[in-house]
Amino acid sequence: MAGTVIVPWYATGFRGDAFEKDLNEVAAAALRYGASSYAVYRSRDDKYRFQQLAAFDEHLDWERYWEGPEMTYFRASHSSWYQIPVLYGWWDRTAGGAVAERALAGGNGRGGNGHRGTPVGEIA
Repeated sequence: MAGTVIVPWYATGFRGDAFEKDLNEVAAAALRYGASSYAVYRSRDDKYRFQQLAAFDEHLDWERYWEGPEMTYFRASHSSWYQIPVLYGWWDRTAGGAVAERALAGGNGRGGNGHRGTPVGEIA
């Protein structure tokens, strides 16, 4: 069953920028193991906090990537660059797509035409 793996990383002091660079490189290797997509996110609030995501059709492909030579080398050579343990999770998608937000004009929190909750362009 298809799913996305989320790996939370926490870089150690003064290693955030270098860790980001190297994590982005090794995250891309997931595509060679069958991942349909990957991403690395860095927190705006805590510059040492990262989330690595990779979407796989089969859990076995994820295991091959995680235990493969690229990730094994990364974890070993960067072991002092992040906090241990690293506890990843396999997540199943329950919904897809995007929710379109309707823009509300004005700054009064009531839509912009004075009617509570009525978006601009609609009649209350």
